[in-house]
Amino acid sequence: MKAIVHGGEPPTDLPSAGKDRPGDQIGERLGARFVDHPDPQPAPGDCVVRLKAASLNHRDLWTCRGRRAEAPPVVLGSDGAGEVIAVGKGVRRPRLGDAVIVNPALNWSRGDRAPPANFEILGHPRDGTLAELVAIPCVNLEPKPAHLDWAEAAALGLSATTAWRALVSQGGIVPGAVVVIPGIGGGTALAVLQLAIAQGARVYVTSTAPQKRARALEIGAAGAFDSMTDWAAAILDATDGAGADIVVESVGNVTWERSLKVLARGGRLVVYGSTSGDRVETDLVPLFLGWRSILGTTLGHRGEFQAMLRFVQRRAIAPVIDRRFPLSEGTAAFAYLASGRQFGKIVLTMDN
Repeated sequence: MKAIVHGGEPPTDLPSAGKDRPGDQIGERLGARFVDHPDPQPAPGDCVVRLKAASLNHRDLWTCRGRRAEAPPVVLGSDGAGEVIAVGKGVRRPRLGDAVIVNPALNWSRGDRAPPANFEILGHPRDGTLAELVAIPCVNLEPKPAHLDWAEAAALGLSATTAWRALVSQGGIVPGAVVVIPGIGGGTALAVLQLAIAQGARVYVTSTAPQKRARALEIGAAGAFDSMTDWAAAILDATDGAGADIVVESVGNVTWERSLKVLARGGRLVVYGSTSGDRVETDLVPLFLGWRSILGTTLGHRGEFQAMLRFVQRRAIAPVIDRRFPLSEGTAAFAYLASGRQFGKIVLTMDN
């Protein structure tokens, strides 16, 4: 099968013309390569899915940057959708030919507050979805929402589950809540925006890009502010001083102080990323005197994945897709993701 992998020896027949294409150059520097890779076989309890589409996440970039180039090759990718073509021993559901969506959270089926010690995310160390085929435990497959095409279904998994857990399980969202999302534009931040609006929240976003702020307003944000301004003060003013019930934070160092400033009394700051830097300083006095909470989260368990899918189907929500690339142009897709220009998910489609 064809796949996007990281690690292993680079192919000797890499075309020199690729060095003239920026996407290929960045792909080579990251160690992501489009190669032939062995077809997976279903172990007991596994299914093999012929993927129709898969989406990229920043986790794919971090995996490339965190592994040695000489490490054994691993197929990248956590999200995908396709059809079941083989089942292992003991599998009753799904059945051959079923259209399914991949749940990328491995070994987290129970509704515990935190995952078990053997929790993994698909795409490293286990081969992932940026390929024509993937072998995955049958419990990590759910029926594809009928209202979504293959690319839209493939764009849900990691982003929408992370957003659902941040808003519902950790954030405790209720209708009428004020939600703030610093740094709108990525797939997860947009999933937070869409899910929060659908649950009756008033949502404010920030971005340095005017076009991203405009797009967020079109989707339904109540306000969109320039990240370079004192947007916390502007949101406090817009809420008559009350502030945000929930701030969903993925930027980190650059936005941290303002994210805490904009929190209402009893508000919850939910953190799932730190793209601008991991180290922050926090004044503890307004934290405990304001009865505020800081909560960390990543992905979610099977019940949360299923609850997210039910909500998405009931409200006919479709994730925002920025661009679709064929699998063969996966290195160019990686370059586009690394550029930060996207508004929505980046999806790879398979010609099968």
